[in-house]
Amino acid sequence: MDVLNKLCSTVSSTVSQLSSVLPGNPVTREFEATCHIASAGPGLLWKIYQGYKKSTKQEAAIFVFEKRQLERWPRSDREAMLEMLRRGVSQLTRLRHPQILIVQHPLEESRESLAFATEPVFASLANIVGFTENMPSPQPSQLKNYNLFEVEIKYGLLQVGEGMAFLHSDVKLLHHNICPEVIVVNQQGAWKIFGFDFCINNCNTQDSRPYWPFVEYSPTLHPTAQPCLDYLAPECALTLSHSPASDMFSLGMLIFALHNSGQPLYNNKGDWSSYKRNACELKQLQAARLLCVTDGLRDYVKMMLNVTPELRPDAHQFTKIEFFEDVGVKTLNYLDSLFQWDNLQKSRFYKGLPQIIQNLPHRVCIYRILPCLMKEFVNPTMVPFVLPNILLVTQNCSKEEYSQHILPHLKPVMKMQDPIQILLIFMQKMELLLKLTPAEEIKTDVLPMLYRALESDAQQIQELCLSVLPTFAGLIDYPAMKNALLPRIKRLCIATSYISVRVNCLVCVGKLLEHLDKWLVLDEVLPFLPQIPSREPAVLMGILGIYKLALTHKKLGITKELMATRILPFLMPLSIENGLTLNQFNALMTVIKDMVSRVEGEHLPDIGNLLGGVINMQLFCCRSVPLNLTSNNSQSQLVPTPQPQSELDQMFSGLGLDVFTGGKETDTTPNTRQINGIANANISLNLEDKQRLTRQQEAQQRLQAQPILSPSTPAQSKTQTQVKDLTSTLVENNLNQTKYTWPPLQTGDQVGGTGWQNTVRPAASPQGFGAFQPAPVATHWQWQSPPAPCASSQQPVFTGSHQTSSLDSLLPATTKLPMNRMQTPLQQPLVMMSPFQQSKPQQTKVLSSSEINDFLS
Repeated sequence: MDVLNKLCSTVSSTVSQLSSVLPGNPVTREFEATCHIASAGPGLLWKIYQGYKKSTKQEAAIFVFEKRQLERWPRSDREAMLEMLRRGVSQLTRLRHPQILIVQHPLEESRESLAFATEPVFASLANIVGFTENMPSPQPSQLKNYNLFEVEIKYGLLQVGEGMAFLHSDVKLLHHNICPEVIVVNQQGAWKIFGFDFCINNCNTQDSRPYWPFVEYSPTLHPTAQPCLDYLAPECALTLSHSPASDMFSLGMLIFALHNSGQPLYNNKGDWSSYKRNACELKQLQAARLLCVTDGLRDYVKMMLNVTPELRPDAHQFTKIEFFEDVGVKTLNYLDSLFQWDNLQKSRFYKGLPQIIQNLPHRVCIYRILPCLMKEFVNPTMVPFVLPNILLVTQNCSKEEYSQHILPHLKPVMKMQDPIQILLIFMQKMELLLKLTPAEEIKTDVLPMLYRALESDAQQIQELCLSVLPTFAGLIDYPAMKNALLPRIKRLCIATSYISVRVNCLVCVGKLLEHLDKWLVLDEVLPFLPQIPSREPAVLMGILGIYKLALTHKKLGITKELMATRILPFLMPLSIENGLTLNQFNALMTVIKDMVSRVEGEHLPDIGNLLGGVINMQLFCCRSVPLNLTSNNSQSQLVPTPQPQSELDQMFSGLGLDVFTGGKETDTTPNTRQINGIANANISLNLEDKQRLTRQQEAQQRLQAQPILSPSTPAQSKTQTQVKDLTSTLVENNLNQTKYTWPPLQTGDQVGGTGWQNTVRPAASPQGFGAFQPAPVATHWQWQSPPAPCASSQQPVFTGSHQTSSLDSLLPATTKLPMNRMQTPLQQPLVMMSPFQQSKPQQTKVLSSSEINDFLS
């Protein structure tokens, strides 16, 4: 803000200064001046201000003469000086030629000043060679250490020669004061003739030989009000005559001054006597005096400074000398006359121009070539031929030069879509544009051009655009990236019919990932990859690259749910594509294995946390685990005979399906080991999980260390509580309804088939005991055939009454068995219960082996 205020104050002070210089002058109503830049004219009396026209904003130069400068002169000379200045501007206004300074607004006079406006001006030739009268202080920065290049001098002299040829041949006018003060260099570097204050018109209006009346030099008049004696032809003093050859002498002296640091051959200091003396010495001019002039021009300068006017070359001859047969001079000359050529001639010239530009000074390219080339922007057909040359000049520009001289003219071209070659050229030079273009202009002008390139139908333009987009992705704001750029790339990747464009889209998206956030990648980038219609190896590798970048980038990452449910099901079928090479297949499988490992590594801790809760529940319910209450005398239990596994069974073994197929579960998975308190080496547990598992393990060890609660058998303990029968009659009458334990059933088993034909309803186990004994149920059942051994180690219990045969009366009264059952050896102790004991299953009497043998005998 301070810089802006300072700039505004500077401009305001300049404008107020100009207003004070031009109070009431009509020029100030139409033109606005910004700064004082140079001076020109006889004695450098004209101050030159840079400005612009208020109505059109067109750049202009405002020439101002302050009448107060006349106060230093005698009163008799003041009116002559004013009349000379008025006449010179009036004559200039009537002339129209490329080498004559163009007037935009005629002379306006007020009581304090004279002013008029012309085309934009850089400085006068006198300012360039070191004369600073009426110049601003300090000197403008653009004039410091300003040196003319050889090509500039060559082409400038050629332009002056062409202008003089126009004056002498067409207008029949003598300038009569050619010197550095009246040669003005415009902003494009062209040399223009100015200062017609002492010009002499042809007095012979007939078609005969022109006649220019001679005006004798007046020693009594102020030197500024007369032609400069240092450049005046010698015949004006020797023979009191002048002709077009006199202007050629002045031009020869100008050439000498340019090669002699701005100093002419003789310095007369406005003295007429000194001038006449030096004019006589010119007759014996030594060639050594002209050694400072460049070799190709020295002989012609000597001819132009000859005392005899007839020996001097005229203006047309001067423009045809070999010195101007230079490639750079011809190029600049062609550029000034391009408006006369057709498009075919222009295109041929522009194609060969890059080779010439590389050999020209940068300042010449900026101020002379670029303005001519930019005029062609109004012709879209020629833009593809002009644009490469402009961008070639841009390569050597600084950011300030680019922003001031090139970018304002390129902005309209960036919006052109036809011909398509314009976009192609911009894409090829996009890196250069991004380096020089300010960030704001990138967003407003460069990015929209890239959007149009993505929507183009030209394959090469699309590929170039995709290749340069990642280079300046950091300059694109997040909303533009999300809502404008990324959707266009996705749409192009899916819709294009070119594999190279699709691959470039994927590569571009991969390079843009680091500029996106995680959720944008998960929501917008990864879901669109399976939508790509082609399965070429190059496309698959592009998709794989995006997955790999998203998986390994520290800022991004992919969730396990997405990998398990979306990505892996998509990648696995791609691994068997026939077109993959060995390296491509290995790269694909590496990513798949990496994803599988990550899913396993992320999901196992979650399972461990879940199993921790299961272990806590088991510890809470551990007292309900069945305990072995059988007698120590029991030597064996009914164990199923192991069956050989078939090949199909072996295939399903170890998969955790045994619990569903009736087999014994032998789960050795990490989950089972976790339940048993064995930590899996692949599971990464935190400190809290380890402490919890340690406490659970200690609780299990304490429970296992407790003694097993089992009731004593009658053979082992004599202090066993005996059940006292209330009446022996009740026992005798109920012997037929004895409770048997043959063979045992598990709780809820269905008795049927070849076993007992009945359904047993279990009763609740007594509290404090682990052995499960169902309560006796008085029911009628019939034995059909011996049951097969149960597969479980814990035998089910069958309880019921049965019908006895007539032979049962021969058996002891204690127990009666069916005849067909007596052939089967007993492998389990018989448990006999009285009807009274049926209500108390915890007091069941267990028969010993000897008692069973006595019973069977």
